[in-house]
Amino acid sequence: MSTFGSRMTSGWGRCLRTLGLTLLVLLPSLPARAAEVLLTGVEDSPGVQAFTAALAQQRPNDRIRFVPLAQMPEPNRLPPATRLILLDPPSLDWRLKDKQGPATLVLRISRLQAMQRLENGPPANLSLLWSDPPLPRQLRLIREVMPQARRIGVLYTRSSEFLLAELDQAARPLGLEIVPQRWDDTGDSRPLQTLLKSSDVLLGLDDPTLYNPRTAKNLLLSSYARQLALIGPNAGFVKAGSLASTYSDQSDWLAILDELLERPPSGWPGSLYPQRFKVLSNPQVARSLGIEPIDEASLAHRLAEGETRP
Repeated sequence: MSTFGSRMTSGWGRCLRTLGLTLLVLLPSLPARAAEVLLTGVEDSPGVQAFTAALAQQRPNDRIRFVPLAQMPEPNRLPPATRLILLDPPSLDWRLKDKQGPATLVLRISRLQAMQRLENGPPANLSLLWSDPPLPRQLRLIREVMPQARRIGVLYTRSSEFLLAELDQAARPLGLEIVPQRWDDTGDSRPLQTLLKSSDVLLGLDDPTLYNPRTAKNLLLSSYARQLALIGPNAGFVKAGSLASTYSDQSDWLAILDELLERPPSGWPGSLYPQRFKVLSNPQVARSLGIEPIDEASLAHRLAEGETRP
């Protein structure tokens, strides 16, 4: 080979090595391939659209869109790489009709709703994000707000009875006693009155048979007539007249979705509670029960610290 040819070969080699090093430096800073994120549910409301837009703003490199459930194809016809997010129980019912289909996040589903549909646990490609507050967290909320309370009254139905064992297990280390009372007929107040006589505070389970607009007045008036607080079952009931509850809002849900969408679907857990949460209290109810005003932010911080300690 001529000297000129040798120089050309050597020059090209140096160029290729330089190009390779440049690519190695640049690759970590290049955006990952955009993910196809598809949200679906029955209701195409302004709230759903705002949630979808907030998620899209949070993840600008992904293609995020909402499609009403009525317009969705069968799950097995969706591209396998799609990341599917279900927003309500009807969309979960639709998803469960087909074992095939993309990895799926089920957003804001209660433990009771899941038990009614998934007695044997969720399929491998479903990840359930619980909407009801964790029971151990609610019990620690009671300890913080009402440290003198020991007997925790709990109304339940056949549907929510499965939660009692978990409650008992969480209550023992806190020195609390769970006092359960089955209440199948909410038109009959005797079980409620029996429980009120033997409890220091009521803890509401997220069971819509027991806690709904029709039963709220009787539950709240009966408990406060005996100067007993009701904790939970959710933020909506606090606004109606219960004392306090932990809850996760839209920003908390967006945070957990952002974290999960960063992972490959194979790394999604079968179920989880959002780590981020807040405390909501009803100051008027606290005053009427002679309870000190609740510093919601400080209390939420203490509860979160308790969950992260070894």
